[in-house]
Amino acid sequence: MLDQSRLGDWARLPFFANDLPAVEHALAQDGRAILPAPDRIFAALELTQPEQTRVVILGQDPYPTPGHAHGLAFSAEPDVTPLPRSLSNIYKEMHADLGAAPATADLRFWAAQGVLLLNTALTVPEGEAGGHAKLGWLTLVAQVLERLDPRPRAFLLWGRHAQQVAGRILKNPDHLRLETAHPSPLSAARGFFGSRPFSRVNTWLTAQGGSPINWTRPEGP
Repeated sequence: MLDQSRLGDWARLPFFANDLPAVEHALAQDGRAILPAPDRIFAALELTQPEQTRVVILGQDPYPTPGHAHGLAFSAEPDVTPLPRSLSNIYKEMHADLGAAPATADLRFWAAQGVLLLNTALTVPEGEAGGHAKLGWLTLVAQVLERLDPRPRAFLLWGRHAQQVAGRILKNPDHLRLETAHPSPLSAARGFFGSRPFSRVNTWLTAQGGSPINWTRPEGP
């Protein structure tokens, strides 16, 4: 069974009692190597609790390359080089927007500031992107978004998949919803580059009376 001991308030979502057993059974029956490691599958939820969540970045599924995925959308282990291609484009846009970007692929310092880095599938078979898209994880993602919907938050929805998933659930008109092309090399030039998402989120957070996100370096404010 997957470890739920660090889920905090997220553990109250109906998914964990009603739906997780079927997902666990499907994972157990899958003969392929599964990523990320079992103790990292719920990392995004463990690191960013509901009341701490100020920004949501919705990804698709974990990196299918061994040693990359560690449970947070777009983030990877700090020793991963070269950067995953989508993350490399995220950093290029961040340089254009803010003049700097993190030194490694590890975005856990974003999570510590209230940025929920949530994939719409929490697992992936090694080497097979999208292989668990229909495993049942979308039920959890829907419940997470429903839990977050009542209070205004910023949502970065990169690509049609994220926009469709969130569009079916989010109802609060006071959210900041930034919808652009995905940072993938296949689409980044069609609206992701030049979108300035990081400064726009910080401007909105400040206008709400909150503090801006430190997007660029773990060691400083």
